[in-house]
Amino acid sequence: MANVKPDLGFWKLWNLSFGFFGVQIAYALQSANVSRIFATLGADPHDLSYFWILPPLMGLLVQPVVGTMSDRTWNRFGRRLPYLIVGAGVAVIVMCLLPNSGSFHLAVSQAIIMGLVALMLLDTSINMAMQPFKMLVGDMVNEKQKGLAYSIQSFLCNAGSVVGFVFPFLLTWIGVKNTAESGVVPPTVIYSFYAGAVILLLCVIYSLIKIQEWPPHVYAQYNGIPETPAKDGEKHDNLVKLLVKAPSTFWSVGLVQFFCWMAFLFMWTYTNGTVAKNAFDCPTTLHADKVEFMDNGMLVSHKAKFVLNAADSALLISNGKELVDINALPQNSTLLFANIMGEDPQTHKLYLDEVNKVTLPNPASVTIVRKEELNTDSEEYNAAGNWVGILFAVQALGSVVWALVLPRFRSRKFSYALSLLLGGAGFITAGLFTDPYLLFVSFVLIGCAWAAMLAWPFTILTNSLKGGNIGAYLGLFNCTITIPQIIGALIGGTVLGWFGSANGLAPQYVMMLIAGGALIVGAFCVIFIREKATESDVPLVADAVNNE
Repeated sequence: MANVKPDLGFWKLWNLSFGFFGVQIAYALQSANVSRIFATLGADPHDLSYFWILPPLMGLLVQPVVGTMSDRTWNRFGRRLPYLIVGAGVAVIVMCLLPNSGSFHLAVSQAIIMGLVALMLLDTSINMAMQPFKMLVGDMVNEKQKGLAYSIQSFLCNAGSVVGFVFPFLLTWIGVKNTAESGVVPPTVIYSFYAGAVILLLCVIYSLIKIQEWPPHVYAQYNGIPETPAKDGEKHDNLVKLLVKAPSTFWSVGLVQFFCWMAFLFMWTYTNGTVAKNAFDCPTTLHADKVEFMDNGMLVSHKAKFVLNAADSALLISNGKELVDINALPQNSTLLFANIMGEDPQTHKLYLDEVNKVTLPNPASVTIVRKEELNTDSEEYNAAGNWVGILFAVQALGSVVWALVLPRFRSRKFSYALSLLLGGAGFITAGLFTDPYLLFVSFVLIGCAWAAMLAWPFTILTNSLKGGNIGAYLGLFNCTITIPQIIGALIGGTVLGWFGSANGLAPQYVMMLIAGGALIVGAFCVIFIREKATESDVPLVADAVNNE
């Protein structure tokens, strides 16, 4: 039988989670800027959700592995901290790489691939660094104090988010340039990632100094497991068996998580485009999306992001007599080319992008299918990108305040459901409001949902877990966060396509309305949760301070 874990003073609880502040700055910079970065690199709005598959996919793969391996780890750095060291170290390096994906004069496709690799490494490392802090609370905090511990973690999480979200706005305010040449991420975003990397490094150093994990024999006494980790060859419950044995709470909370995290995936993906168009009246631009021509009686179609005259990088084509601005042509214009422009007019090649070339019959009848998109190089778009950071910071601040209110509710389930309903209203209004400042109301409401999502699921779950598999279960529970995001990322572009014309401006605001509906469904699913009752789950902060 396990000994009862002692009460920890407030500052010990604080130190267990302080490193989350730096990790969350990195996560906030990623959340607020990934869509902006890839749109700047030249990604189609309908494809943006696909780029968001990588972050949750890496979490799905990494966190259960880290949880399981750390359950069986002990060395001079501890049980959980070695994984923090590795994850944070990689994150610091990749944070300096991701925003520079467009700075090496690569082709659009090459820059996007470089950005994807950097994003994959960044999210892998963030997940590896984040998981230890969740598990340290499960390891060292008793059931009575877990609510407070996760509330502190939620506060630090949101404080880090605020810092990460406002960095580009503040840098613009002090005079750092907020626009760049086409295809290049603005300096405000690049320098924000640099600053976040430095803060993350300092937070990890602080954590390594302040956190003293229990040695194996003490950990065993308080968690009711054998004193030493099982040796290789000894029987372990694999992840499948652990899922079979999982308490019903695992599945009921997971159902709520499904709708919540899909909603937030849509928010991270489509807020930039929604705010840019609705609240900042971002100008649009027309690009050649497809080029069709007849070759030996066969219709040949080539996808293109734009058509360039390589000599001056302008959207100009030859109609046989003069250079014509492609934006001035009617949709689906058909032109007869007597002399097809390219890098060299004598080559008779039409450049579809910087990499792919196609040789056309000469003369050739060519149909240009154009596509309308937001002008990501404009001042309005980049101002909107900074404003999204402010809105996400408002969400985080609202979450901090609401996290202090949540423990005051008598019913944890009621406060959970109410928070999600408020968040649903926030998403719906965020898709409809056109006043930048009125959007503050929307994101305060979204912050209410975020506070509950950070505090209650892990509190409810860990209160239902016993024994030496806490890390493994928390890793598996992370799948209820990542799988909904993966599904949302896979279907996002298709769903967005249902609400707009094939070549018209993508109505990204619709995805915010859908996110609101998903959160409301999640609120109603709270009724299926059957949680274990504990005594004084969330004590007052003053009580914890007195225990120091």
